[in-house]
Amino acid sequence: MTDTIPACYNVSIVNPNQFWKTDKVLKTELPILAIQIAFVAVLSRLFSIIYKPLHQTRLISQISVGFLLTPPLLGRFTAIFEFIFPVNGVVNVEVLSHIGLIYYAFLSGLEMNLNTILNVNKKAASIAIAGIVFPILVAPCLYALFRNVYGHIMMFPLEESTNNAYILWTLILTVTGFPVVAHTLSELKLLYTGLGKAALTAAMIGETYGWILFTLFVPFSINGKGAIYTVLSTITFIIVCIFVVRPLIQWFIDRKEDKDEWNDNQLLFIIMGVLACSCISDFLGAHAIVGAFVFGLILPNGKFAELVMSISDDFVGGFLVPLFFTGTGMRLMLIAIFSQESWPFTVVIILLLCALKILSTLFVTFFFGMRIRDGLTLGLILNNKGTMALIMLNIAWDRTIFSIPTYAVITSAVLLMTIVVSPIINVVYKPRQLFEQNKLKTVQKLRVDAELRFIACVHNTRQAASMINIIECFNATRVSPVHVFALYLVELTGRAAALVVAHIGKHRSQFGEQNLTRSQEELESINNAFDALGEAYDAVRVETLNVVSAYTTIHEDIYHSADEKRTSLILLPFHKQLSLEGTLEVTNVVYKDINQNVMQGAPCSVGIFVDRDFGLVPKTNLHIRVVFVGGPDDREALAIAWRMAGRSGTQLSVVRILLLGEAAKLDGLVPDEAQGILSAVIDTDRQKELDEEYISTFRLTAVNNSDSISYSEIDVHSGEDIPAVLKEIEKYGCDIYIVGQGNCRNSKVFSNLMEWCECLELGVIGDILVSNNFGSRSSVLVVQQYGYGGMVFGNNLNQKATDKGTFESVV
Repeated sequence: MTDTIPACYNVSIVNPNQFWKTDKVLKTELPILAIQIAFVAVLSRLFSIIYKPLHQTRLISQISVGFLLTPPLLGRFTAIFEFIFPVNGVVNVEVLSHIGLIYYAFLSGLEMNLNTILNVNKKAASIAIAGIVFPILVAPCLYALFRNVYGHIMMFPLEESTNNAYILWTLILTVTGFPVVAHTLSELKLLYTGLGKAALTAAMIGETYGWILFTLFVPFSINGKGAIYTVLSTITFIIVCIFVVRPLIQWFIDRKEDKDEWNDNQLLFIIMGVLACSCISDFLGAHAIVGAFVFGLILPNGKFAELVMSISDDFVGGFLVPLFFTGTGMRLMLIAIFSQESWPFTVVIILLLCALKILSTLFVTFFFGMRIRDGLTLGLILNNKGTMALIMLNIAWDRTIFSIPTYAVITSAVLLMTIVVSPIINVVYKPRQLFEQNKLKTVQKLRVDAELRFIACVHNTRQAASMINIIECFNATRVSPVHVFALYLVELTGRAAALVVAHIGKHRSQFGEQNLTRSQEELESINNAFDALGEAYDAVRVETLNVVSAYTTIHEDIYHSADEKRTSLILLPFHKQLSLEGTLEVTNVVYKDINQNVMQGAPCSVGIFVDRDFGLVPKTNLHIRVVFVGGPDDREALAIAWRMAGRSGTQLSVVRILLLGEAAKLDGLVPDEAQGILSAVIDTDRQKELDEEYISTFRLTAVNNSDSISYSEIDVHSGEDIPAVLKEIEKYGCDIYIVGQGNCRNSKVFSNLMEWCECLELGVIGDILVSNNFGSRSSVLVVQQYGYGGMVFGNNLNQKATDKGTFESVV
């Protein structure tokens, strides 16, 4: 890079007397820029799809586009390269990419939470500091070793001045990309485990320290000895922003939010502050992104931050920033590594560079008593590099601080650190297999004196109230207490890090009164409701947690939460709620998909609660009815109802349906349409023995010793009799039905009826009871027992379920 070759091109001056002294922009400049943006955006999305099974971030996809244009690949075809990136189009794309980088730094500052950083625990802070100090001590030695090993090659000479190279080389290895870590944890479904929370907090601290080091030391590599004035003036600028500008902006934003007066012009006025702060920091000698980051940091979190990110994130992250990262990939010349004889030693140095933060994290986690596997996983996660590392790489390239070989080595190490994280963790940690090897976790198998631990999932405050009403019925006592983990499920939209920071590890004292987002307001209400439950009952412990994830994969977060908390039951809200007319209406069809996904592979038993104004029922005079047909799900339903019956003032009626004659036929040959119904065919005779044994124990222990518990049997000879029997049972009335889902029932009658169910996750009995045509006003709890395989929902069944006319005739 010591011999720079300038690229010159002609510019036609069309209007010499006007402000814009250039050629016709719409005809010459804009088409080239549009082609470049389209090429980068389309290919980066394509690479994202290709890398999705490997859980790679968008950053890797965008760098891959640039690497595709290097000489070993498409770059060797001069015509293609000059068509996409002609010489006269380089300036425009560079300017646009740096504008995108400035706004990206602004969004990064906007999503950071200083309260979380200042109130961090000792463990996370120690991990983050060790991940910075150890690379600072060892990285210069590896740089000197690299220069010694690489030698002097005429084709790719090393840089002559090494002082600035030492600084940037070391800083690049110390930083951690917090948004990349949040994305990785979310993709691997480790975000809400203890390991994930520790990694996320440590990454946030590491990112903060990285910005501090960037502000203090990068000016010395740019401005040399005069950088001391740059650092002092930049620190003064930051202090003025925090203590002078921030209160003014806070007052202005609060006033606008109170009156809800935001319009595009006022938002533009706020956004223009990004460019103003960037210009100031650039004028002071620091990098422009420092001012943008500080401006984002001083803006209040909450509604305004959510509004700004929702408006700008798609454009900035989808079109502008990829241009910058693509340039990083275009500069990566791997031939500089493999063109010399000692390239195996260079590869070893790259691997050593990747190991620095992992070794430091392993040491600290061992000191805190963590397992080696968890320490290795944590080190790998914190080894993720993000935007700041790439920014420093580009500074080193633009200022000719790094030569081509040095740039190739450190960039290869940065990319390797980020790429290998997800695949290695999937091999080493294997979180999905952990709960598959545990013992059965069901209410039926629970000891009488054991603590009942279960998860209650909610999407809003109304569902939280419904869950609290059913939780109160679980008869919590000092002998057998109840531990409730309330999971507030939030859909992940936009930047993962922003939503995660807004919810994870957040205490109510950190919320502002007037600056809460809608989801934060929901969380505050849900927190208060469940805290009131814990205060009302001495034997009930409550913890409110948050899960921010895409709805398509949020069930995996629920799995891991249930496994980590060692729960016996997961309670889910039904996707319909009671309307003013007294019928059940769909609130969000996505909730149905979540429930079905949870039932397919949950690590414990699952219950779906259908609320029909259950909160209006006096708990001192509660009437529960169990419809028992047979099978593991029905036994689990009876176990839950049996526990509830221990509460004073509760009546329990168990109605057992005996299948006789035609109704007792086994479903030996399952039709093609019904193959999605049964996920496992179990030993029917063995299940009948277990049913008889459990019913006998129940009658002997409960029915004979309590006047509030009754038991009866009804014979059913055909499938048409089941709706009629349920109609007859409904005449006696009850407050809540508790029934088994019926998965694994090897019955021809129920297989035929299942084909016409509207809600497969409820099973035949539950679906009939919940149907508006059935006319019941009772709430319903449908239970699936863990240990016999989850439901598998087939497409054919869903198609038949849409035939409501046929289903109504059955009911």
